Amino acid sequence: MRHGKKFNHLGRTAAHRKAMLANMASSLIEHKRINTTVAKAKALKQFVEPLITKAKTENNQTTEKGTHNRRVVFASLRNKYAVTELFGAVAEKVGDRPGGYTRIIKLGNRLGDNADMAMIELVDFNELYNAGKPAKKSTRRSRRGGGKKAEVAAPVAETKTTDDSEE
Repeated sequence: MRHGKKFNHLGRTAAHRKAMLANMASSLIEHKRINTTVAKAKALKQFVEPLITKAKTENNQTTEKGTHNRRVVFASLRNKYAVTELFGAVAEKVGDRPGGYTRIIKLGNRLGDNADMAMIELVDFNELYNAGKPAKKSTRRSRRGGGKKAEVAAPVAETKTTDDSEE
């Protein structure tokens, strides 16, 4: 019985599964997107997102925390070039994102064995998908309103008066 066994074993032994996920995570970090099966993509998402969270700069404010997080990530990835890329360019791009660093896009079935295929990619590195959307403001909204409405209304009135004077 499989009571309480939540993650997908992917039909592999534990050592094979860990090595495969480490290799796939290194490829994802290096190439920013990879094609694989849907089951492997979902397993990889659960594997790589905590590593990206550890690489974010807000988690590495001091040297000892940064060194510890690098060693923890290296123990999982086993690739120093991927760790360097993760703590460099990837951490810089995802610094303001509060999670959800990867996206899985289903591609259809593979010709050889009809397996469900998917593309998994790092969200912030796809410029084409995010091109049409405006940049979101990172403002925190309070339940107590009132103060901001008066401040916003005043500059709007001033801009209208300047537009009238130009005409």
